[in-house]
Amino acid sequence: MIDPELARRIRLVGFDVDGVLTDGGIYLGDVAGKPLEFKRYDIQDGLGIRFLRAAGIKIVIVTGRVSESVRMRAAELEVDDLAQDSQARKLPAFMRMLHRHGLTADQAAFVGDDFPDLSILREVALPVAVGNAVPEIREMCELRLTRMGGHGAVREFAEMLLRARGVWDEVVGRYVAERSTAPHEVAP
Repeated sequence: MIDPELARRIRLVGFDVDGVLTDGGIYLGDVAGKPLEFKRYDIQDGLGIRFLRAAGIKIVIVTGRVSESVRMRAAELEVDDLAQDSQARKLPAFMRMLHRHGLTADQAAFVGDDFPDLSILREVALPVAVGNAVPEIREMCELRLTRMGGHGAVREFAEMLLRARGVWDEVVGRYVAERSTAPHEVAP
């Protein structure tokens, strides 16, 4: 459970990629001398991110790998900020994001799974561990999800946060209503 007062204070949520937005698997290949990388994303997690955005929460992605796949997924989800750092210097990137959005770590949550996420998890108001997080990360996080990264953990978190804020039903209701009329019809 998330304390409702804390939930209402959260204005920005950050996500790691490998092991959080994905199951941590990376598919590497080569086509005609061009290296390719693929990752698997969970569609329900994507909708969870859209629900968070619909509730007015900023969404950022901070990853320690550089990947075109991540850039594409971030664009598709219309996240507010993206940092890809091959040296996994996540905290400085995250702090710059907070500054750009006029927020503090006390107004942020971060969802992580492994040691590269530790520096951010130590700073935010709501540190969150996915079900497959390493024991040290799960132990230090205030919220421990049951779902695994890439398999609904993000959606689980989104629902928990929005329910604690008291807006889950409203956000879902708006989403369904927007998709329940034909483009030429006007909703009542």
